[in-house]
Amino acid sequence: MTAPGPGSKRSLRPTRAARVRKRSEFDRIQKGGRRVNTAHFVLIFAPGPAPSHPARLGITASRRIGGAVQRNRAKRLIRAAFCVTPDIVASGVDLVVIVRKPLGDLKLDQVIREWHSALPAIRKRLKEVAAACAERPMGQE
Repeated sequence: MTAPGPGSKRSLRPTRAARVRKRSEFDRIQKGGRRVNTAHFVLIFAPGPAPSHPARLGITASRRIGGAVQRNRAKRLIRAAFCVTPDIVASGVDLVVIVRKPLGDLKLDQVIREWHSALPAIRKRLKEVAAACAERPMGQE
C-alpha cells in the first residue's frame, strides 16, 4: 500500500502522535490552557509534553452540536483545518478545540478564515504558553 498523496483525504488527518487522546490530557489542557473564542469554536492552548514534540490536537463536540453525522463532520473540518494551517500552532503546544455551536453548512475555507481572523489573539495566547513552557522544569509535564 502506498502513502497518501498531498491531495488525498488521508493526508488531512493528524498522525497518532499529533493527537490528544487521553481524558487526563484533555482535563489538563482545559484546566491550565489559554483560551481563544471564535464564533463557532473555543481554542484552548497549553504546553505539550515536550517542546520537541509536534503540535497535538484534541476535539470536543458534544451532542448539543447535533447528531453523530454533524459532530463527525465538525471533527473532520477541524482536523483538516489543523493539518492545512500548521503555521497557527507551534510544536510543543497542545490544542483542544471545543465546538460551541452547530456548524451548519460551514466549509473548510470558512473554518480556516475564522481561525485566521483570531490569529492576533492566538499569537498572544501562544506567547503565554511559550512562557509557561520555559518556566516548566525539565521532564515535568
